Amino acid sequence: MHTGQLLAQGTGLNFSGLQNVRGLPVEITSDNLQVNNQTGETIFTGNAVLGQGDMRLAAPEIRIIYDAAGDNRIERLEAYGGVTLVTAEEAAEGETAVYEVAAGTVRMQGSVLLTQGPNILSGDRLFVDLETEQGRMEGRVRTLIQTNP
Repeated sequence: MHTGQLLAQGTGLNFSGLQNVRGLPVEITSDNLQVNNQTGETIFTGNAVLGQGDMRLAAPEIRIIYDAAGDNRIERLEAYGGVTLVTAEEAAEGETAVYEVAAGTVRMQGSVLLTQGPNILSGDRLFVDLETEQGRMEGRVRTLIQTNP
């Protein structure tokens, strides 16, 4: 097992805060909105903030891609340009983020920094499977685990 993965599991690298808000209504604010019915994309730009329960996702650009069936189910959320993701349990920053809603996976890339309580992990890429509650940080992983209560 990769050392970063082992340490990450010890710190609870599972984005449990995202699991807790699944299925709740989504609210998005932004400076601009563009809808493309042909591609099934809605693009929010300029100070875009997505809220779902106590989760907040902020980025210069957030794209929502709906499933091809046309039943208004969100298939995927993509965020670009410097992303901040905050839940009640954790906070993460990176250059990009992709949340595959149906699959229950989150990928962040580009100087990822994850804070969970007093513990901090950083690396190039973060992958979290919300269904299995497993996570993996890759690419020059650095971990700071607080040992004092």
